[in-house]
Amino acid sequence: MTRLTEIAPFQFVTEPDDPFLALFPHRYDYIWAKYSRSHKVEWKTESRHPLSDRIIQRGGYLYGVRFGAQTRYCLLDIDITSPYHPKQDPFALNHIITALEPLGLVQHVACTSSYSGGLHLYFPFEQPQKSWELAIAVQTLLESKGFIAALGELEILPNPKLYIADGKPSLYKAHRLPMQIGSYLLDRDWQTIYSTQQLFVQHWQFAQRRNDLNQTAIAHILKAVKRKQYQISGRADKFLNDLNAEIEPGWTGYGQTNFILGRIAMRSYVFGHLLYASRPLEGKALIDDIVAIAKKLPGYEEWCRHQHEIEHRAEEWACCIENSDYFHFGMAKGKSQIEQSETKDLKPSWNQQQSEAVRERIRTAIANLLERNQLPARIRSRFLALTQFGISGASLYKHRDLWHPDSIDLDCDSLGSKLQNNDQENTSNSLSNRTKPSTVATSLLSRPGCNTFQQKESEVIILLDAMKNACNTPDDSS
Repeated sequence: MTRLTEIAPFQFVTEPDDPFLALFPHRYDYIWAKYSRSHKVEWKTESRHPLSDRIIQRGGYLYGVRFGAQTRYCLLDIDITSPYHPKQDPFALNHIITALEPLGLVQHVACTSSYSGGLHLYFPFEQPQKSWELAIAVQTLLESKGFIAALGELEILPNPKLYIADGKPSLYKAHRLPMQIGSYLLDRDWQTIYSTQQLFVQHWQFAQRRNDLNQTAIAHILKAVKRKQYQISGRADKFLNDLNAEIEPGWTGYGQTNFILGRIAMRSYVFGHLLYASRPLEGKALIDDIVAIAKKLPGYEEWCRHQHEIEHRAEEWACCIENSDYFHFGMAKGKSQIEQSETKDLKPSWNQQQSEAVRERIRTAIANLLERNQLPARIRSRFLALTQFGISGASLYKHRDLWHPDSIDLDCDSLGSKLQNNDQENTSNSLSNRTKPSTVATSLLSRPGCNTFQQKESEVIILLDAMKNACNTPDDSS
């Protein structure tokens, strides 16, 4: 009699007469969603059991699968709004397909992903490949031709996984199974044609026979690419998961735009290069990512009242996060500051001089308000009062340690004395304080004076809701 501990891991019942389902054998951590009248659906992950053939055949929900350690296909996901979509560029996809020929990928199966009009390009092959190797090879080839993988534009699946959290590699991204409602095969002109699962299998098998992966080319690419994998600590992993939990539900009512955009900006700026296996997101790339994610979230069209100015709002948030104490994970700002402290040239840089000038203006404004007994006690009122002195919102947010009630004593006498001492010591200490290695951040979540995720959300919203022109003005561009 077989002991309970010797029983093999649970396997789903397969349907031997269904060649379509056999194309997608990895069923763990699958995604599912209810049918929706809109193009957007709310996907959920099921990790308690694998997705069985019979559940898919029974229908009732939309389903999607991930990749395992090995795969017999790769997939390119191009959204309807992507610059590479035929509606925007009729030749881009042909160039993308040509770029993959050195790998031996010469034939694809194209279909719409859903009624949204997004496209999925499948490249099947017969010999199984390591998923992470194939992902890096495909991305490297595409980027060498100028095609940048990004959410909402061009997604590569399996995706390169750049981080490990607490010793556990992250899951590969999931994709919607083809030939569900709204999914149709496409011809060479990217026009929909009559589609069935059986016809999809025929196209798949034809492409599979033609695609003969070049192992030498893959090995050459992997040798040339320096693969860096980030080890994410438990606190940083929790920080990322908390951000995901705040972002993924999307809008559930009015008045949530500032909060959601702020969370998206923070996640994209800090973790974007890990999530997308790309360069760190800054400037326009960061703004575009914030907008793309926001538009994809549930409830955006129904509850967001700022759709007409979403790009402007995203730009404000991008500016704020870039001028905050947050940094790209694994690329701490403190590194350059330490290196600067070790140099012999102790002369402050132009940016440092500008930053100190802004801080001096804030100190002067605080002293002026105190002298007239007009320094407000509440955060928003104090913020608005300081903007009357020509100080931008972004500068106030960056130097909040000089004026925020949580950072300074509200007692006017002690605060006035503190400001006076600061003024006297400013010239002698500003440079030395700036070059002390002990003040450099070593942790993403423990920077003194930095807004962490655990800080009150209402405080962040109050501060930045008042920033109608949050970007730095020419006189305080630091």
